[in-house]
Amino acid sequence: MTVKQALEKRKSVRAFLDKDVPTELIKELLNQAKLAPSGVNMQPWQICVVSGAKKRELETTLCQKFDDGIFDEMEYEYYPKVWQEPYKSRRKETGLLMYETLGITREDKERQHEQWKANYRAFDAPVVLLFFIDKHLEAGSYLDYGMFLQSFMLAATASGLATCPQAAYASYAKSIKEALHVKDDSILLGGIALGYEDEQALVNSYRTTRLKIEDFVRFYE
Repeated sequence: MTVKQALEKRKSVRAFLDKDVPTELIKELLNQAKLAPSGVNMQPWQICVVSGAKKRELETTLCQKFDDGIFDEMEYEYYPKVWQEPYKSRRKETGLLMYETLGITREDKERQHEQWKANYRAFDAPVVLLFFIDKHLEAGSYLDYGMFLQSFMLAATASGLATCPQAAYASYAKSIKEALHVKDDSILLGGIALGYEDEQALVNSYRTTRLKIEDFVRFYE
């Protein structure tokens, strides 16, 4: 698979087959992703790979807290506190597209709740990777981390796997760090669900749109 093909094929998958991902394959994907660039070669990534009994234990804890309406304090803000255009409309369009695909109406709060809770099971993927960064690092290292994450997802796609990047895990940073014995001198950025796509699942049938390059690029000569 070419880089172009991997870029075009990659999407956020929210339903996975009940099929394990070999640990050696995960290691190979991480070995590929670690080739991503970083400022002065800082390589700020710290990763916990969670599967099996530990994943089931963690998701039970998080889903119960979610049902109880309990969240941890956010360690950083992923989204703006006040949404402005054009981002407000793009966010709304994306949410509506998924819920319309699943037949979830605006009034159906129970199904909305269950769909959001699926985040904390990593959408039943067999593996979730959780990504941490030292608290003292600055914005440049966050940019570096983004390049690592995209590299990992493209490597996974090229290997026949599916992914879903998830900021939702940042809502339970304290709980996750306690469960995995991660020191509090790091920030939980989020996670990536990893597994084999359930191609029959309705939720995987929709694709979000992308702008034309004319909408975000200016050329100067």
